[in-house]
Amino acid sequence: MASALSVPSAVAAVAVVAVAGARPFASTRPRRSPDPYEHLRNALPLVPHAIARRFAKAGRSRNSQAFAVVCVIAAVTFYLYNSQTVPVTGRRRFNFLSDKLVAQAHVRAADAVIRQVQEQGGHFLSDWDPRTMLVKRVMKRLIPVSGMADLDWEILVIADNGTANAFVLPGGKVFVHSGILNICRNEDALAAVLGHEIAHNTASHAAERLSAAWVGNLTAGSVFFLAGALPGLALFGLWSFVGGFYLQDLLFYLPMGRKQESEADYIGLMMMAEACYDPRAAVGFWQRMETMQHAGGQEVPEMLSTHPSNEHRIAKITEWLPEAMRKRTESDCRGTAAFADRFRLALRRRRTVVDAA
Repeated sequence: MASALSVPSAVAAVAVVAVAGARPFASTRPRRSPDPYEHLRNALPLVPHAIARRFAKAGRSRNSQAFAVVCVIAAVTFYLYNSQTVPVTGRRRFNFLSDKLVAQAHVRAADAVIRQVQEQGGHFLSDWDPRTMLVKRVMKRLIPVSGMADLDWEILVIADNGTANAFVLPGGKVFVHSGILNICRNEDALAAVLGHEIAHNTASHAAERLSAAWVGNLTAGSVFFLAGALPGLALFGLWSFVGGFYLQDLLFYLPMGRKQESEADYIGLMMMAEACYDPRAAVGFWQRMETMQHAGGQEVPEMLSTHPSNEHRIAKITEWLPEAMRKRTESDCRGTAAFADRFRLALRRRRTVVDAA
């Protein structure tokens, strides 16, 4: 007669069987992969596979290839048609936007600057402040020779003696930090500074930069539409409001290039001469700027900067001085034979060789 197992023995036997069938030292925590890049390989793609396959299929189809060729030809034609030769430097540039359109696109830019100054605790000098009156007196003589006398000019002086800066926004909005007046020291030097800043608008540099930004955005959008109407629209919307927005903003608000700065130096020098200011004051101003920057250790080497070095800038202005002095001698000081008008007319005609003198 077989002996029956006691209750404790039966429980122990079950426990042994259970343990024998389980992994020893099993842990409830998930195992960490020895490969640190495993989570990257398993991550979801930025572009869904369905859209990626559609891109690949579209690229292989004969109609898509023909469409791509047509787009390339159209883009090259558009570029050549909207290319200009700048009379001052002879460089070729692409610009398809008018100054009026650029001014409308940045109609709120002046309000943004005013709001920024106020939020930082700054303020603007009154119209009766001698410094504001000085700036307006110089602008009154420069505007007739700017080639843009029809703009709604607005002049604001920021009470900031620690900043030596001035700029002109598209549409004729002029901002001057009071600190630059201490470096100018006289009206002629201030005319050199303001003439340079106005010249950026005279030469349509803002329109040139915005053209590049818009074309970059539109080109990316056109590529997205190869994925199809609805997927392309979704990708284009994503690009426009995320990547494209910041790219356009970056391209437009980066400092002007060195060739654009040299063009503004030349145009501004001729404008101040035509307004009967002494062009030689421009040399003195940039020499003082160089001294100030060296004293503060602020100047960036020219090869690392979008601006010409002060030394190079002074050399070029000195080279242009005889021409500027002749223009001052021949001027009636009223802008009736404005250099800037002829410059802008030459740009509109897209002439390849222009005598800007």
